[in-house]
Amino acid sequence: MKTRITEMFGIEHPIIQGGMHYVGFAEMAAAVSNAGGMGTITGLTLGTPEKLADEIARCKDMTDKPFAVNLTFLPSLTPPDYPGLVAAIIKGGVKVVETAGRNPQQVLPALKDAGIKVIHKCTSVRHSLKAQEIGCDAVSVDGFECGGHPGEDDIPNMILLPRAADELEIPFVASGGMADARSLVASLSMGADGMNMGTRFIATKEAPVHDNVKAAIVAASELDTRLVMRPLRNTERVMTNEAVEELLRIEKEKGADLKFEDIIEKVAGVYPKIMMEGAMDEGAWSCGMVAGLIDDIPTCKELIDRIMSEADALINERLKAMAA
Repeated sequence: MKTRITEMFGIEHPIIQGGMHYVGFAEMAAAVSNAGGMGTITGLTLGTPEKLADEIARCKDMTDKPFAVNLTFLPSLTPPDYPGLVAAIIKGGVKVVETAGRNPQQVLPALKDAGIKVIHKCTSVRHSLKAQEIGCDAVSVDGFECGGHPGEDDIPNMILLPRAADELEIPFVASGGMADARSLVASLSMGADGMNMGTRFIATKEAPVHDNVKAAIVAASELDTRLVMRPLRNTERVMTNEAVEELLRIEKEKGADLKFEDIIEKVAGVYPKIMMEGAMDEGAWSCGMVAGLIDDIPTCKELIDRIMSEADALINERLKAMAA
């Protein structure tokens, strides 16, 4: 399948693995890229330029296919060494960067001068247009269904994707609620040039997370995510567990007086214990509603091959028959 995204990034299939904290290591990125999609290393999980450089080198040892590095720009009193991380990406010969969070304009000149393509994750049409304006090559349009931070507009992809298609000139991929061939074909029909999957890729054999995490996703229904930190306007969609339900109780009890410090123990620094040790009630971890569509743990190649085969059947059999 050829789209503007496959052509831009030099990949076989229009499927991207988004950056995910304590998931996007070299093993994950290489497995997706080797299967014909585009894998992504999560820069801030590595933390330092030196560790990121080592991870990029490890990934290159595992694949000769294109892969991306995610850089998320977050408000912080002690921000990461973004110039150092960018330098490691450039020196490592990475061809694509997925940016997220705040405006990535500060790093665009260096990335563009190095010939690196930039795809920025956006949760609204206005942010997508801003990304286009500042020179991003593509955007990942993230609907309200997504795991992680869906923004504050609450617009689902059935509305957001066609609106993006109406306004954007650069290519975009659909993100949030993506799991299978139906997701891909629907996204293409609404104007996207591919899809970005997060939660679905956690439930794969190569995902470098504890088996408890994969089992939790497979066991979950579409009703098992919660929105936390809404009163702080930093909404995050997470998998429900004891810590999350307690967090929501605190939010309700504090009301307008809620401060981040009231819930920090349940949202900050919990990922290593959850993802690496499988301590599933330790705190809040990002998970999409799409968990309700996930019922197995295939290899990345099995997953991507299945998606593309079933997408071909949907397009050339089911939809074509309806047009007859």
